[in-house]
Amino acid sequence: MNAKEQKFMEIIRRHERTLYTVCYMFSEDKDEVDDLYQDILVRLWQGFDAFEGRSDVKTWIYRVSLNCCINFSRRQKKRREDFHLDAAFPTEGDSLERKLQIKQLYKRINTLGLVDRSVILLWLEGLSYDEMSAILGISVKNVSFKLVRIKEQLKKMSNL
Repeated sequence: MNAKEQKFMEIIRRHERTLYTVCYMFSEDKDEVDDLYQDILVRLWQGFDAFEGRSDVKTWIYRVSLNCCINFSRRQKKRREDFHLDAAFPTEGDSLERKLQIKQLYKRINTLGLVDRSVILLWLEGLSYDEMSAILGISVKNVSFKLVRIKEQLKKMSNL
């Protein structure tokens, strides 16, 4: 393995959880998630030489991953009307009640539009507004506005 391949593999290892998290936000099917993951890896590899480091590697990975998943979701929507996310990420130590709450949250998130789903994913991942802005290509103020609106939507859904 040459130096370029080693550097790429190290980046992927460091951000593997991020990649899978993004994939699971856009599909509930394990095979589709694996396909998305592979597609993202191909796109990252294809763009690796062009990545100049003007943004953080994490920002670049999120941007490529989200774009790939959004395109996938659009293609899927054309093929089928009903697209539901049923994946949650509870840990082994979580109580049954906590696991059910997480599952409900992700079901609600799935009803959001693609951009809103991307915004809330990045927020749940703990990214700053500046990082989210860079990944999504929108202003920090727009990120803030969208988050407030999305949180209100999710709250309304929980009251139904």
